[in-house]
Amino acid sequence: MTTPPYHPPVKRSIEIAGHKTSISLEPVFWDMLKGAAAREGVPVNALVAQIDAERIVADTPPGLAGAIRVWLVHHGAARPRETEP
Repeated sequence: MTTPPYHPPVKRSIEIAGHKTSISLEPVFWDMLKGAAAREGVPVNALVAQIDAERIVADTPPGLAGAIRVWLVHHGAARPRETEP
């Protein structure tokens, strides 16, 4: 059974550079994050650390959860769609 798309955020612990933090994301974004990490060939924590490093140098850094959502949408939209056989 899959989680319905309109589900409240779920809080999970992530470790970034040796520091634990909690991030609240809707399940659909957690699924997207796991898929993106698998495609990148890195653990979820490493991908979150990369996104965190990118957001910190932004002119107006968003919160980490927002940065993750934007990163996922940006990278999902930037990827060419796979064609079905």
